[in-house]
Amino acid sequence: MTQLTESVVDSPATTAITLDHPPKRRGILSQAYPWLYLVVPLALLITFTYVPAVNLFYYSVTSWDGLSPEKDLVGLANYVKIFTEPKYLSVFAVSLYYIAASFLQMILALYFATVLSFNTRFRSFFKGVIFFPYLINGVAVAFTFLFFFQPGGTLDSVLDLLGVHGDKPQWLGNPALVNISFACISVWRYMGLNFVLFLGSIQSIPSDLYEAAALDGASRWQQFRYIIAPGIKRIISLSFILAIAGSLAVFEIPYIMLGGSNGSATFVIQTVRTFNLGNVGLASALAVVLLLIVLITTVIQRRIVPDEDVDLS
Repeated sequence: MTQLTESVVDSPATTAITLDHPPKRRGILSQAYPWLYLVVPLALLITFTYVPAVNLFYYSVTSWDGLSPEKDLVGLANYVKIFTEPKYLSVFAVSLYYIAASFLQMILALYFATVLSFNTRFRSFFKGVIFFPYLINGVAVAFTFLFFFQPGGTLDSVLDLLGVHGDKPQWLGNPALVNISFACISVWRYMGLNFVLFLGSIQSIPSDLYEAAALDGASRWQQFRYIIAPGIKRIISLSFILAIAGSLAVFEIPYIMLGGSNGSATFVIQTVRTFNLGNVGLASALAVVLLLIVLITTVIQRRIVPDEDVDLS
């Protein structure tokens, strides 16, 4: 029986039969079938992202008011106006306050995430306290801090309890302090987001590394420098991009509290003002400049901190 099986398997006839029946080729429709799932997402992406982006670039080189059927081409005149007139240049200076605040909030978030990733008393309570401000609605935050910073308000009362008497500064009325006040609100409100990102990435690092480092006598700072920092490098890079983009896109807090007055107009507030004045071309140019700044920042960040794989296991 075994000899018969071997003869059948090894016979040329069997080989011929096998060669005469090659596997059937898949049809064109069956090969394209998986790509059909991408039709709807691509259609939505092109319709609501790329087409408006192309129109935005086109509007930025016109003097269109948003209503007239005619759009007069003005070339780069809108961009020249943005970088030459003081009222448009001032928004870049305002953004510097928020950029500095974003780096401060990243440092604080990284510190608290590192501390609370280890065994700390009441760490669940502190996690909730840090993350809770991010869950609050922006309108509620604006009205809360409107009473907080007003003359004789919460902040002035706290300073009196601490023994700081005398005339208090106008936290929102002084152009030299208003943007600092708003930047502090941003630190308080958005630190929780970076905190959660850092905490999740730190806790994903294998605990064996900490145990091995502790056995070798590594301090907490050395564990942070050689284990935590390399392990969360990608999250830090992502937070850096989000910080720059968010600093340039600040809108709701200064707009609700002061309407962008008293030198607190941000890039987005100035864009909305320009659009409301009927100058859609200039408003589009402001939006394009904002987009280009974010793209340039992303490219620079990629050059400084390349997106490499980090393997700590």
